[in-house]
Amino acid sequence: MFRKLTRILVIDGSEVTRTIISRILDEEMPQAQLTLCGSGSEARDRLEEQQYDLITTALLLPDMDGLDFCRQVRAHATHHHTPVVVVSGDANERLLQEGFAAGVTDYFDKSLGYQAFVEFIKEFTQRNPGLVGRVLYVEDSPTTARHTLKLLEHHGLQVVHTTTAEEAIELLQRTAPGGPEADAGFDIVMTDFFLKGAMTGGDLLHAIRSKFRFTQQEMPVLVLTTAESPERQVEVFHAGANDFVQKPIVEEILLARIRSLLLIKQQFTALKVQAEEMRLLATTDSLTGVRNKCYLLHQGEQFMEDRRNQPVAALLLDIDHFKRLNDSHGHLTGDQVLEQVGRLLNESVREGTLVARFGGEEFAILLPRCRLADAQARAEELRAGIEALRPVGQVITVSVGVASTETCPEADLTALLDLADRALYAAKDSGRNRVCA
Repeated sequence: MFRKLTRILVIDGSEVTRTIISRILDEEMPQAQLTLCGSGSEARDRLEEQQYDLITTALLLPDMDGLDFCRQVRAHATHHHTPVVVVSGDANERLLQEGFAAGVTDYFDKSLGYQAFVEFIKEFTQRNPGLVGRVLYVEDSPTTARHTLKLLEHHGLQVVHTTTAEEAIELLQRTAPGGPEADAGFDIVMTDFFLKGAMTGGDLLHAIRSKFRFTQQEMPVLVLTTAESPERQVEVFHAGANDFVQKPIVEEILLARIRSLLLIKQQFTALKVQAEEMRLLATTDSLTGVRNKCYLLHQGEQFMEDRRNQPVAALLLDIDHFKRLNDSHGHLTGDQVLEQVGRLLNESVREGTLVARFGGEEFAILLPRCRLADAQARAEELRAGIEALRPVGQVITVSVGVASTETCPEADLTALLDLADRALYAAKDSGRNRVCA
């Protein structure tokens, strides 16, 4: 998904104020690109150099009134839609009326302090996201497409234009989750409802909702149509559109609709990321960073049942004399040892391998497509790597038990781990710091 930095223009005549705001914003909004200006004339020059997502200005500037600057922003060719926040310690009713008439978006009371100002900016940018996203635009009229493309790109959107529903479906296929170009996915689809090709915009909508199974939150669709009748508008919604805009396009209306749908997509993405983080939290051992035993027992069964993983090898590693380490150096040292061993295991295994903390100082590893001899060699590499690790200055060794479905093809997860456990005890009985199968 396409993303960009939040560009913020801060105008204040006080160099001290600008310095403090810059420092706090850099710490709390690292994704923001900040431009600082000491006067209105300097800020006007900056407006000609790049597009901003938010402008904040003091009410009193060295060379002009903050409201006059706001009027200039509203008359500017490329910034007339940019939010403007006025910072003032005296936002009385008269000033509010004049300010909103001048195009002020919001006010901030500067008596609340710098930290509160930064928090205000953070909340404002979350409530009022700029036009940031990747649009799939389907339009077969060259004149309409040329005008709309210029408008969208002018406001900072990345747009991919196609003239047919068939081409749009092919692009969605390639960029869908799991597709070859999934990293270049779209945030929103914007399509004419009456396309001239074999497939209409309605057919495209049906494919988005039925073939790709994109929900209205996962892939918002904005329809462009000349239809004015309520029946046709109802048809657009029944086809799966989130919203529609009538032609000829009015810039302010189109931008408002797009901003609203992008906010829906951004909220969906944020919730999806949050859900994935919660899932990882629930299935990861917080100390070592490897998977926990619950995950191993749940996913391990599926891992074993997937024929593409066969033969599966299981390694059980146990840190030698770990209780003695805890007793002599304390549990904090023991925890640091477990953490570093877990990190080494995570970094040492190849993709597709399942690593979990089996309990206490014991770790389990499931290796896909791994014969017994290869598993023994891999276990020996890990044993040697841990012996050379020297976590928190301690000499640590492990005993490793190895088993593989190559020699026990009917073994399920429980049986395979039991075989590895027996081999682990054999390694311990043989003097520890070794691999047994």
